[in-house]
Amino acid sequence: MAHFNKPAAGSWTEHYPELGTGPVDFTDSTDPAFYADELNAIFKKTWLNVGRVERLPRKGSYFTKELTGLNTSLILSRGTDEEIRAFHNVCRHRGNKLVWNDYPGDETEGTCRQFTCKYHAWRYSLEGELTFVQQEGEFFDLEKAEYGLATVRCEVWQGFIFVNLDPDAQPLADYLGTMLKGVEGYPFDEMTEVYSYRAEIGSNWKLFVDAFAEFYHAPILHMKQAVKGEADKLAGYGYEALHYEIDAPHSMISSWGGMAPPKDPSMVKPIERALRSGLFGPWDKPDIEGLDALPPGLNPARHKAWGIDEFEIFPNFSLLCWEPGWYITYHYWPVAVNKHLFEANLYFAPAKNARERLAQELAAVTFKEYALQDANTLEATQTMLESGVVTHFPIMDQEVLIRHLHVHAQKKVKEYRDANAAR
Repeated sequence: MAHFNKPAAGSWTEHYPELGTGPVDFTDSTDPAFYADELNAIFKKTWLNVGRVERLPRKGSYFTKELTGLNTSLILSRGTDEEIRAFHNVCRHRGNKLVWNDYPGDETEGTCRQFTCKYHAWRYSLEGELTFVQQEGEFFDLEKAEYGLATVRCEVWQGFIFVNLDPDAQPLADYLGTMLKGVEGYPFDEMTEVYSYRAEIGSNWKLFVDAFAEFYHAPILHMKQAVKGEADKLAGYGYEALHYEIDAPHSMISSWGGMAPPKDPSMVKPIERALRSGLFGPWDKPDIEGLDALPPGLNPARHKAWGIDEFEIFPNFSLLCWEPGWYITYHYWPVAVNKHLFEANLYFAPAKNARERLAQELAAVTFKEYALQDANTLEATQTMLESGVVTHFPIMDQEVLIRHLHVHAQKKVKEYRDANAAR
């Protein structure tokens, strides 16, 4: 895996000449035709993370995932053979949604021995086989073996469950590439205490990825969340990341921060000192194997002040590993050209006492406040982009991952359009 250490004079962007350095076209976030092609070219042909294996702890466990923008719903289940599978959530009889509770648009989870349709009681095994048809004798030459649930490609990487709507897609490991290979071995499976947030955002999905793919904004947008001394320091010196890397279609940013406890107690709030926690998570690293000797892909700059690595797994999955020993995932699910569903999950090692639990709670609510500040700018951005007054925008060196995201998305849509035109 190649790593670049930025020289005193130069830029991160120059390592990726295919991205260029000119203004970036943002009509990819406002054009309905581009959005429609983006769904077909990217989301219907790319590996998408839909959760973790801890949500399927035993045989018969299942959960559903609504992919509203893609006009489908999925069932993820662990079969009697322990295999994790994915199916389209549709009964083969008359097309009713198979697994749902009171409201068909809501996601659900649980444990069962089989899936039974609410409409006519057709039944399917955990492996997707049609096992029972009500009044089967009145159908015409019905072969149950031909009417199992419609399967979806499903593979697992480091406990993360991925699906792909394209049955001919390359294997997941090949898609993730060498950069993500360097993360393997991190103890994700030890961090099972989860805090979750979900919000509908009035912007194109790429704009929220943009917001988290750079910290250039942090000293300004989040200034009021820090004590005055820390805010003045950040505003005065700006921001410089430790490392950027692109392994197309994926990318990553490595940053300082999260070192605890702070050398100067006055630089944090009283409640943070009391609970030994804050935005960067609990200060006390959990006692779990795998945190002392990190995988080679983390902290690529080998910097003593390293605090966080954020991996942007194309198209819509962000994975953030924090130095104090916890991690976050973000998902950005497109709903319309100007709307998406944002999901955030914070993962900690299970707390051993009340103080550790409160430390996690503080980290979770602090994160929520910061995330709301990021989201607050997005609808204003979307509105003005849609005005069409300005369509191309200058992107600085610290925003190289933003440049990469838009250039790569536009490339994939162009390839899709060219292929269709050639038919």
